[in-house]
Amino acid sequence: MMRKRPKACAFNQHPLRHGGGADFLKGQDMMTPTTPDPFDQPEFYSGIPTKRFMAWVVDALLVLIASVLILPFTAFTGLFFFPLLMLMVGFTYRVATLASGSATWGMRLFGMELRTARDEPLDLASAFLHTSGYTVSVAMMPLQVISIILICATSRHQSLSDVILGTVPLNRRVESVN
Repeated sequence: MMRKRPKACAFNQHPLRHGGGADFLKGQDMMTPTTPDPFDQPEFYSGIPTKRFMAWVVDALLVLIASVLILPFTAFTGLFFFPLLMLMVGFTYRVATLASGSATWGMRLFGMELRTARDEPLDLASAFLHTSGYTVSVAMMPLQVISIILICATSRHQSLSDVILGTVPLNRRVESVN
């Protein structure tokens, strides 16, 4: 079944072509560069829910391995607070990888990235905010359930923190070689 295109935005008469977030709420010009429209360019959103899950599995394994490798450096006292150690390692890993390439290593493996509503890569501040939102969602089961529903049900496959921040998961663009 084909989804219908959204109606024109109340703030102006241009079709809604925005990933959500604070700029939309302020009513700023909607014709600034934005992420690809899921109705005009569905290839950017093809398979994103599955890729997000697989990337999450890869990232969780990398965080687990890094946390285990750090244990000897804590004189194995890290075993007493291992979940907290994993939380700190995971938070640092996500912020660092999102800020450096707009994707975690798991996302890169599956050919996807996160972009801002203006179709820009994440910077350090947006990577920190996105990771904070992800961490809060994981810590509170109802928020995680809402996030999963949004990923599966929205045309841009955004999680709860994506919707709040206006970030969008996309299939990576193919770089042209000249």
